Parts: sequence; C-alpha cells; structure tokens
Amino acid sequence: QDTPHFRTLKRRTEDTFKSHAYARTDQFAVASQLEGLQEKFQVLCRDELADALRIRLTELQEHQSSWFPEILSLLLQLADRPAQRSRVDQVVTAKPREEAKSLVWDELDAAGSAYCGEDIWEDVDYGADSSDEDLASVSTDSYHTRNQPETSVTTEEDYMIPDEVFTSGENDEFIESIANAQFWRNEESPATEKAGPASQIITELQVVRETVFMLQGLPTSLFWRFDGNVEIHRRYTIADLSNEAFVSLLRSLSSTGAKLDILRQFCNTPQEIPYMQTFHRGLESCLREFDLFLSNVQHQYLAQTSIVSISLLQLSEDVYRESRLPLLLSDLVSSLMPNTSNTSNTATQCLDSLYDLVCLTQAAGDDGLFKALAKLFFSCFETYAHPVRMWMEKGQLDDSAAGFFIRNSQSDSDLRTLWHDWYSLDAILPNSPKFIQPFASKIFITGKSMVFLRHLNTSEDDETPRKVSLTLDEVLPPDSSAFCLPFSVLLEFSFGKLVDENHAYTSALLRTELGQQCGLWTSLQALEYIYLGKDMSIFGPIDSKIFDLMDRGKGAWSDRFLLTEVAQSAFGALPFIDPSRLLVRTPKEAHSNAVSRSRSVKVLDAISFDYILPWPVANIITKDTLMGYQRISTFLMQLRRAKQTIVKQRLQHNNQSDKIQDSRNNTLSYALRHNMLWFLNAIYSHMTDFVISAATKSLRSDLSASADVDAMVAAHRSFMHSLEEQCLLSTNLNALHQAIITILDLCVSFADIQNSRYGDHSLDHARTATKSAKSMHRRNTQRSEPDLDDPSDEDDDDDSDLDEDNLAASFHETHYMQRVRDIKDQFNRLLAFIVAGLRGVGRVDGQLSWEILAEKLEWR
Repeated sequence: QDTPHFRTLKRRTEDTFKSHAYARTDQFAVASQLEGLQEKFQVLCRDELADALRIRLTELQEHQSSWFPEILSLLLQLADRPAQRSRVDQVVTAKPREEAKSLVWDELDAAGSAYCGEDIWEDVDYGADSSDEDLASVSTDSYHTRNQPETSVTTEEDYMIPDEVFTSGENDEFIESIANAQFWRNEESPATEKAGPASQIITELQVVRETVFMLQGLPTSLFWRFDGNVEIHRRYTIADLSNEAFVSLLRSLSSTGAKLDILRQFCNTPQEIPYMQTFHRGLESCLREFDLFLSNVQHQYLAQTSIVSISLLQLSEDVYRESRLPLLLSDLVSSLMPNTSNTSNTATQCLDSLYDLVCLTQAAGDDGLFKALAKLFFSCFETYAHPVRMWMEKGQLDDSAAGFFIRNSQSDSDLRTLWHDWYSLDAILPNSPKFIQPFASKIFITGKSMVFLRHLNTSEDDETPRKVSLTLDEVLPPDSSAFCLPFSVLLEFSFGKLVDENHAYTSALLRTELGQQCGLWTSLQALEYIYLGKDMSIFGPIDSKIFDLMDRGKGAWSDRFLLTEVAQSAFGALPFIDPSRLLVRTPKEAHSNAVSRSRSVKVLDAISFDYILPWPVANIITKDTLMGYQRISTFLMQLRRAKQTIVKQRLQHNNQSDKIQDSRNNTLSYALRHNMLWFLNAIYSHMTDFVISAATKSLRSDLSASADVDAMVAAHRSFMHSLEEQCLLSTNLNALHQAIITILDLCVSFADIQNSRYGDHSLDHARTATKSAKSMHRRNTQRSEPDLDDPSDEDDDDDSDLDEDNLAASFHETHYMQRVRDIKDQFNRLLAFIVAGLRGVGRVDGQLSWEILAEKLEWR
C-alpha cells in the first residue's frame, strides 16, 4: 500500500468523492423505510423479524457515523423479498465485547525507573530548535486547520514522482539508437553515388518495417497514398543496391498494398443485404489472417530469441505467397465498386463473380485457393438460400430479403387466382444468380404448392422430414474423387437434386389433395356433361324448351331465370353435379324484340352456361378455358338447333293431286334435305364421337402424369386449344366456322320455306285468317319502322335473307322452286369451300382429323 501507484489511485478516488455533484442520502427517508419494513413484517405475521430488526436498530444508535444512512440505504436496495426469504436463525449473533481492563501503573513501569532522573526538573529552552519562520508556518497551518470544515474524507498525501521515471544517463546509446531509427526526422544524410543527390540512405530493416506498415494500411514515410494508389518516396534508397531494382521491388509491394487498400475500404463500408454481410465478414476474416502473417513477420524481427536474416526479397516472396487470396478477392471487389448504386444487382453480381472465381481456381489446379474460395462461397450461398429454404419449406416470402427473384403480386384475396396471380417470377431473372436460374421455376412452383397446401389446411407428414439445406461437405465430400469433377457440375447436381426432391414431394402431395379432397376429377366429369354434351338424354329437355320457345316467337327463350331452373332440374339428377353451382346467363340485348324474334342460329350465342368450380379446381381450369368450354357448347347447340328445324318440318302433301303436281319439286327438296341432314350429322358426330371423346381421354392421362400444378394447367390448356381448333373455333379457322354457321342458317331458312308452303293447309280456316291478319299487321309495322330490323341477322346476299318475315314476303314474290334452287346452290358452294379449307388445313398441320371430316362431308 505504500507504492506510488497506490497513493495515486487513492488520491484520485478521494478527489472524485470530494467533487461529486450528487446529494447525500436522506437519513429521514431511510428511517421511514425501516419503520415501514417493520410494519410489513408485523402485517405478514413475521413478528420475530420485526423484533430482531428493531433490536439491531436500537443497538446501531449507540454507534454514530455519518455514513450510516448510505450503508442502510444500500442494504435496503439490495434486499430481495426479506419477508419471505429471511429467517432469524440465519442471523449471526453478535459476540459480547470483552471489557477493557484498566491500566495499572505497575504494568507500565514495573521496575519503577521512569521519571527518576534529576534532569526532569531542569528548564526547557523552546527557542533553541525553532525559528520565527517555523513558528509562523506552524501558526498558519493551525489556523487553516481550525477554519477548514470537517469532512469524513481524510486529507491525502502529496503525490510523489516515482524515481523510475528518471534516467540516470547511463544508457545513452539506447536513446541514440531510437533517434537514429527515426530516419524520417533526418533532413540530411550521406548519399551514395548511385542514388543521386536527393536520395537518403536507410537500412533494409527500416524498409521492411515501412513495407509491413504499408501492407497493414497504416501511414508510412516511405510510401504515400494518392487517388487509390500507393506511391513511393524517391528520396530514400538502400546502400549497395541499384535504385532501379529498389524501386521495382517497392512498386511490386505497393501494388499489392493498393489492392489490399481496396479490400479494406470495402470492409469499412456497411452492407444491408444479408449474404453481402456474410461476404463482408469473410473478407474481414481473410484480412485478419493476412494481418496475422504480417504481425508474425514483425515479431521475428523484434524478438531476440533467434537470429533472423533481414531480406526485402524474402519479404516480397512471403507477401506474394500469403496475399494470393486477398488479391483475388480485391479484384472481385473492384469489379463491384462501379455498380454500388444498384445494391440488388451488385449483390447478385458478387455471387456470380465468386462462383466464377471458384470454378477458375479449380480449373487452374490450385487446391488451396479453391478450398478457401469454395468455403467463402458456400457461407454466402447459405445466407442467400435462407429465403429460398423458407419459400420451399413453408411457402413464405421474406420481405427483408433483397435480390430475391420471386415477387408477391397479390392484389386481392380471391383464392381462385392464387396459383396464377398471387406470386410472380421475374421474367428475365435479373435478381437471381446464374447457378440458380435453371432451378428458379421449380423453386417457384414448390413454394406456391406450399402456399396452396396451407390454404387447404393440409399438414405435412412429420415422419419424413424434408431436406432443404446444402453444405460444402455434401457437394465436395472430403477424401473423395469429387474434386476431379468440375465444381459447376457438382453444385448443379447437388442443388438440382435438393430442389427436385422438394418439388416432387410438394407436387405429389398437392396433386393427391386436388384429386381426393378438392374434386378435380368430379369437376372434369361435370364439365363434360354440361358443356361437351356427353349425355343428350339430360341435355335434350333443355334444348326442347329453348327451341320450342324460339319457334313460338316468344322472348322467354332468353329468360335466364327460366333457363337456370330448367338446367338445374335436368342436371340435378347426376350425383357429381351440384345444381346450385350451375347458372345460365343471357345479356340484356337478347331480350330485345328484334333479337328474340330472329330465326338465325347466331342468337344462341347469347346463352351461356356457367358452372362455378371450387376454388382449388378453378386454379387448374381457369376462366379463359371455361370460355372455351362455353364456345364449344354454343356451337354444338347451334348444330342441334339446325337439325331440329330440318327434322321437325317433314315434307308432306295434302292430297294426291298435289303429290303428282309437286313430284318434281319434292325431289329437289328431298335431295336438299338429305344433304343438309348428312352435313349436320357428319359435323356433330365427328366433333363429339371423334374429337371430344379422344381429347378428353388424352386429357385424363396427361393430368394423371403431370408432375405439378403448372403441368396440369398446361395440359388442360393444351387440351382446350386442341379442342377449339378441331371444332373450328380457333382464330385462324374463323372463315370455315362462319361458313358452317351460314349453312346452319340455310337449314333454318329451308325449314321455314317448307313451313310457309305447307303450314297453311294443315290449319283450320279461322286460325289461318287470324294468322294472315297478324302477318299483314306485322309487315305493315316493319315497313313503317324499318330501324327495328337487326342488320346482324341478315346475310350479305339479298337472296339468302333469313328473317322470317322477309322469307314470307319473298315466298310470295318468288317461286318456290327458285328459292329452293338458291338455297341448294349456296349450300353446295359453301360445302365445297369447307371441304377445300379442311384439306388445306390438313396439309399444313398434318392432322388426320381434317382429312377424315372432309371425306365424310363429300360422301353425301
């Protein structure tokens, strides 16, 4: 305790206590807290604790001290539930003090020799050993002592300077060596003949030390930094060494230092993207190992344990060997510096560049650098793959993950668009590394499958946990022949296998749920019956109701409520169809007078059957494919409508004279009727028995073999595209479709001609008169209001006008035979066009269905 250091610490501590600005502890508040604690003990039935505390406080009052309030306050603050944890038996009982024995004079001087000398009676000279100055000093000290306020802190001793800080001057050589080592302080130094007049000679040890400092990023006198480069001071040189060789060697080392400065500058820049932070930490570890090497070099020169030869060339070789990895990483960082404005692209470029560097070092055969870079790459890749693992394992997107190639594009909560609209994959994948891009699609599908399963409340099988991570040892097993294979192949194989396993697992689980729990196959069967006319015994009553209302000329045929009720009652008998999901829709234009009274089959375009699919199935069978189903259903209904009008109007005769007179006309009508029925039956049977049946069977096999939901969606869209094309509903076959629609209108026109010719004789006179009056009134109304006619229901050729009223007027104006011949000529011309078009299409795409249909149509 008598050391100078202890006295210094003691003095500083006392000064701190003296100069503190905090108030003293309130002794009255402490006393109040102690009284409250006693009352608390009594309330909690701990009277023994209250009595013990009261006794000890009473004993404490016998010993007064200014620090007691602070001590008691500290004890109160340190107390931890004293009422529950304190026990009286744990308190150590204070030992009674031993009474001090009074001193006896015999004990002080047993021999009795004290104060026995004769000199005790002599006078004392008080001025002999003191002066006036001493008396004044003593008086002044006593005055200050009396006037100073009392304090609890004792006065400290004066600080004494330790003797060891002073030098005796005996080690001047050591001081001189230190001064000589500071070569930058020497303004003038003898110059060699080779160095020139401006050169200053320094030792090789000084150059080595300055070089080490420069490589550590510290400021030096031999090197200086300017604009990202490390320059050399030319005024320094080494004796017995050419200036050119010296400068060349220093330039090589300064180039290394400049690249290391780039690395250190990048490490000082904070990173926000997680895997860039991992890369940042890897660079710091690399620099730390290189700095450790430099520290070991310095230790060799500073330690006195062994003799070390000082060589700048050896240092250059050692630095070159140890700085290979930092220099490669410095070049990588330099390529990233110009793109720091776009953080996401820079991060992706960093992974790509690091991946290329790993492949390059392996191809060069440098196993040491390859292992170090591969370790750094996998540490960055593991951090980058964290959002990928979360997406594949849980179907969740990490919002904080920058540079991820999957986007959350959900605009609403409609589950029917979950698969197609909630998430999107970047089209050009700018934010994904190139070694991820081949697997981006499967990663995207795997995550969407997990989102789909989560909304289906389907849990995974915990007995077979999935593997969603990849390590370096799995890609490059130690002590194996895997090092002989390219790193790119090994990584692609391992990561691809991992993605394929997760993709197959989630896709199989989702396909099972769609088939067994969501009713995918049941919905497909329902669509076949509703749209593709698989069972006409069910669709027949619906056709009869619609066609009968159309023949009567009533607008009720387009009443969506009536048609919905008829359709639900007809399809309600099938167990796999939910009638509540079936609706019939018609536009408002279908209720107008002109449209409702039109005889063209085009008016059936206004009727559309809508079957609302469950939301999981709606993600497979999308809205656009359902529109394809509706177009096919409408086309089939138009064919049935044309056939119904032909079959309903049989050729008949009222008597034998009419039969003999019209035998020639009936022959032509019979031939035309036969050709029309053959055409309608050939078209309808080809589409239902050949096209739809084969395509539906192929669709079921394709859906069963699909690997994932995307494949199922693609298979169904391919099925619908093929079906529309073979049913002549595609855009490039629109001319053939319009020709068929025109023939269907000709069939309706031919049936109306027959009805106009023979219908009046089969009715009684009163009904005939009434009908004639109504017909005359209708014609007069149409002449006065020509704008009510719908121009879309008229054919371009005036001779083939299909409107009922115009046909009636035309029948009275033109001979019956001429009308039949005109219809026959148009039919033959359109049929030839259709056959030629089918053969041409068959030659282009090579499908046999076109040639088969053309052959059937020519057999009439």
